[in-house]
Amino acid sequence: MAGNDSRSRPPRDFVIDGAWPHATLTDHHGAHVAQRLARRLAQAMAEQGLSANRLAHDSGVNRQTIANVLAGAVWPDLLTIAKLERALACHLWPAHQHTR
Repeated sequence: MAGNDSRSRPPRDFVIDGAWPHATLTDHHGAHVAQRLARRLAQAMAEQGLSANRLAHDSGVNRQTIANVLAGAVWPDLLTIAKLERALACHLWPAHQHTR
């Protein structure tokens, strides 16, 4: 991948100011999607009173992977997102809205 679209840098590396996942980010669309997904995941877990351990058990996604998604340390893949959505019975993928 060219430029700043490299997967070698995690989403949180695109923070300009503040703390992930509520920080201001550079103009990197992928990082914005990962940020919105992390926020939605944290919100859904809080609403349902689920810990990362419980969600890992229910979804089949490793607890450390869940923690890394929440922390912006990884680019979550589609299968991971699908498993988490199924376990939480809600959509995590951000709506297609243009935010910068």
